[in-house]
Amino acid sequence: MPLPTSKKKAGLGKALMRTRFNGNTQVNPDGSIRHTTEVDESTSNWTKMQSITQENDLEAFLNTAQLAGTEFTAEKLNITVVSNVYQNPFLLTPEKEKETLQQHQEHKHLLTVPRRPEWDTTTTPDELKRRENDSFLDWRRGLATLEEEKGLIMTPYERNLEVWRQLWRVIERSDLVVQIVDSRNPVLFRSTDVERYVKEVDPRKKNLLLVNKADMLTVEQRLQWADYFEGEGIRYLFFSAALAKEKLEAEEEERKAEEALAQLQVDPEDDEDDEEDDIEDGSVPDVDQPRKQSERRPSFTGLIQVDEDAEVPERARIIGADELIELFETECPESLRKVESGAQKTTIGFVGYPNVGKSSTLNALVGAKRVTVSSTPGKTKHFQTIHLSESMILCDCPGLVFPSFATTKADLVVNGILPIDQLREFTGPSSLVARRVPKRVLENVYGIKIRTRNAEGVDEDRQPTGTELLVAYAVARGFTKSSQGNPDEARAARYILKDYVSGKILYAHPPPNINPDTFNAPMYKNKRFAKRKPESTPPSDAKGKSPASSLSTPNSSVLDAAFFAPQKQTVRAGSMGKYASADFNRVKVYPHQGAEPQVMGKAKKMHDKKSKRRGKQRTEWTAIE
Repeated sequence: MPLPTSKKKAGLGKALMRTRFNGNTQVNPDGSIRHTTEVDESTSNWTKMQSITQENDLEAFLNTAQLAGTEFTAEKLNITVVSNVYQNPFLLTPEKEKETLQQHQEHKHLLTVPRRPEWDTTTTPDELKRRENDSFLDWRRGLATLEEEKGLIMTPYERNLEVWRQLWRVIERSDLVVQIVDSRNPVLFRSTDVERYVKEVDPRKKNLLLVNKADMLTVEQRLQWADYFEGEGIRYLFFSAALAKEKLEAEEEERKAEEALAQLQVDPEDDEDDEEDDIEDGSVPDVDQPRKQSERRPSFTGLIQVDEDAEVPERARIIGADELIELFETECPESLRKVESGAQKTTIGFVGYPNVGKSSTLNALVGAKRVTVSSTPGKTKHFQTIHLSESMILCDCPGLVFPSFATTKADLVVNGILPIDQLREFTGPSSLVARRVPKRVLENVYGIKIRTRNAEGVDEDRQPTGTELLVAYAVARGFTKSSQGNPDEARAARYILKDYVSGKILYAHPPPNINPDTFNAPMYKNKRFAKRKPESTPPSDAKGKSPASSLSTPNSSVLDAAFFAPQKQTVRAGSMGKYASADFNRVKVYPHQGAEPQVMGKAKKMHDKKSKRRGKQRTEWTAIE
């Protein structure tokens, strides 16, 4: 029990403390107390003493306004949107890109390839090597100075001297230098300084621009490029290594079929009798089956179907491999190099960027695969010579990335110059693909639905961004990040970029001063870019609904009724011997297991007496207490 306390509050202790410390308070002459400041009720004590060394723009503005005593009044609906446009940091804005392209046009004559120093039979190998190293270093210093002084961005170019030596040797030994470019962007892949260097080595040497993959362009697009080449005085030809390869394979299968037919060596009358017997039996041998397979072979992925029956102007026509060989023989009837033993074979050199189809073109000309072909840029590491005929040699040079101006590194990736598998930053190239190719084409090619949104909600008319394209593709293909479940955008980017380089997603750069949208509009009218439709549609009923659609989404009540309907029992325990019958059950063998206790005469356990027994125990304990 607690001790009693007095109800009278004397307050003696507090009175003693007040009298003790009452004289310690110091007062200023004006009557204020020292060591005190004006207290702001809206601010906590710990906030006022907080050390501030850095503050952002908004905090600085608000603090300055508070110190100045400025008051602000918010007005509803008085909002101004400063910027609502997302810009990828790895790409340029349209205004900046236009300005950069104008600077490239002004300084393009300063882009050169390294020259090999002059040498003769008296030059020693060590002296020639020293001269080549000095010349190569001077060339690299010149490009670095151009980039620093003019403030221009250059593409990653070849910095290995040994690779440039391969180009020097090919140009020196070639009578005709064929520069192969991609038809989707001939201006980027063409090096004007290489043509000048060929004339510097020997004015009698000739240049030829071979526009490969020309089947990716329509006739109208090739005519526009022909006008540009003729206006610039460029000798050009349209060629397609893929079509030439298909033609060679078809001819090879036809030749094998003819050989198989010739090996039969049967009498025509016996052959007719055998055919009649086979027709009666229903088994007719088809000797022309390889030819039919070649006719059913689909064309190269991403190519525009070429209408052979249409009348194509000669200057926009895609020539074949045989015509190209005849042209080489006409342009260079004899070699410029003479040897003491006699006439030298004519050498045709092929140069160009990686992955433009140099090796594929040589394979089409030779008619057999003798040069290694790969989709990875830079597969050929050393120049190779192939004896095409008794009077002609083909020389394949490794792919070289010539120095040129570029807006971004992403442009080199989508043009197939830089390897995609070694790519680390994928948002820039993916944004270029999403910007260039129309949205409906991307959806129709991949069979996906790209959802585009803005600040106000869904905007289906807007061109998608790179991230929206990658997310839609990754979700449709089931690409997810490990241990996260989010869409794997990096993996989706590799697939999409490879399809863009191969031509499945087709986009062609126009000649200068031509609108890209107008240039590519006829190409997207092709059936390959149309919306996918089902191969076969089931017949519809009288109400206009197909039976498949009605069965595909059944009503819940119908589904429950069909599932829980009483059915004949078809599942039973397996039995053997004398009990192997359809109506057999265990109760018939052991009746006592399925019978009630009263039927068998066994006494029933009295479980209900437990409560009575517990009640009796409680009564006994109560009596004892």
